[in-house]
Order: sequence, then C-alpha cells, then structure tokens
Amino acid sequence: MSLKEKAKQLKNETYALYLASKDRRVPWYAKAFVVVIVAYALSPIDLIPDFIPVLGYLDDLILIPAGIWLALKMVPKDVLDDCRERAKQELGKGKTNWLGVGIVIVIWAMILGLVIWGV
Repeated sequence: MSLKEKAKQLKNETYALYLASKDRRVPWYAKAFVVVIVAYALSPIDLIPDFIPVLGYLDDLILIPAGIWLALKMVPKDVLDDCRERAKQELGKGKTNWLGVGIVIVIWAMILGLVIWGV
C-alpha cells in the first residue's frame, strides 16, 4: 500500500470516527475519547511542537495513529462498519466542510493575534 493510499485510509477512518461520535449506539466513554482524538488529529496545535527535532513529529507518527487505533477498538463493530460506509460515500462526493474550515481559520487567526499583540 502506497503512502498516498495510507493517508486516504487514515482520513476515512478519522471521518468514520467522527460520525461514530454522533451515533447513539456508541458508549459515552468511547464518544468522549473519539472526540478528543479526532479534535487533536484535526487541530493545528500539537502537543509536541513540530520544530523540536525528532520529538516534534512523535505525536503525528505515533500518538495520533495509536489513539485512532484505540478509538476504533472502543466503537462497536456494527456501528463502525456503518460509519465507514457513510464516510466513504460522503468523502467520495468531495464536499468541503466549510464549518470545519471556518473553525480552523478562526483558531489560526486567534493564535496569530496573540503572537502579534503579545498577549
């Protein structure tokens, strides 16, 4: 499997977990964990900043995939299968989630404002 295919699979799994977090058949503790992992995976802010040599990419290479793996184990299999199918269909349409884009832009603008004005 190529790197591009693995990245696409990771995107599908992340979106399927997002869909699972909204499903009422998923236990509350799994939903909470899924929300944290998906938010962290999509967040522009890292636990370990990327500019730190070697350790900077540790969260991207180990923590996020390990968190996604654990979250996949917490979601019931039938729910996960349904969510994977929905994710494949929705991501296949190529729709842009403008709310998500807006949230990321607002976060980056706030960070930029803090850096510029030194608050």
